[in-house]
Amino acid sequence: MAEVLSDLPGVECAVYDGTSPVPEGIEEVEVWIPPLVTVPDVPGTLARMGSLRLVQTVTAGVEPYRPHMPEGAVLCNARGVHDAGTAEWAVGAMIAVLREFPEFVDAQRRGEWTYHHTGVLADSTVLIVGYGSIGAALERRLEGFEVETVRVARTAREGVHGMEELPGLLPQADVVVLLVPATSDTAGMVDAAFLARMKDGAVLVNAARGGIVDTDALILELKNGRLRAALDVTAPEPLPEGHPLWSAPGVLITPHVAGSTPASGRRMLRLIKAQLSRYLAGEQLINVITDSY
Repeated sequence: MAEVLSDLPGVECAVYDGTSPVPEGIEEVEVWIPPLVTVPDVPGTLARMGSLRLVQTVTAGVEPYRPHMPEGAVLCNARGVHDAGTAEWAVGAMIAVLREFPEFVDAQRRGEWTYHHTGVLADSTVLIVGYGSIGAALERRLEGFEVETVRVARTAREGVHGMEELPGLLPQADVVVLLVPATSDTAGMVDAAFLARMKDGAVLVNAARGGIVDTDALILELKNGRLRAALDVTAPEPLPEGHPLWSAPGVLITPHVAGSTPASGRRMLRLIKAQLSRYLAGEQLINVITDSY
């Protein structure tokens, strides 16, 4: 990234990924672009940046930075950058679980021909919880699969239900996709009561943050066979060896890779370069965080 930005006039770049020593002159840094993997001491790092004016994340989520932003600095996220990759992962994950691809892969490795009928995405109701730019991207990709899409967001608007309506919508959904940001309001929101409202045989797809789901409550539902799940994020994360979620039935787990694609990389570079150009020109920034997200 530093090479791409070096041709901007007046820009000097230093690289810090959290594994190497903090570069000299950190007190003079005006713009910080944190790496994808959060550095060890975000509050301490931000506190040392006495000249900081802009933090531009490479993620849509800003929870590591929002509580520690110094006065006078603006926080911007990478809204839109990971939409395609995350939406594509969500579609692939729900199809994989409904059509039992993991089980067929296991059978292939055993050399067993395990013919049987499976579930299907067609004629399903897909409930998108957290209908923002990624949710809209997901809906566009679902248009060819003959499903009914139900939208839920923090604030109700035309065609989109408010969060207060979610309990009544859960029993109708065959697939529930989580795309909400990690905030104090969403922490642990998918608890035992939430899961109990989901219909028998439904699939929970988490492409948001692991802490949104009560892991123990989900494991209970998986073990009794009532629900299935596809998880790109977990709590804890990384999921440690031997954790019961690894061996729970009916769950597909990927290691937080939904947005880790070449498309996201290309779009991130375009966003960063455009944002820095705006900053240098004194123009209005995009993706400014004015609330919890």
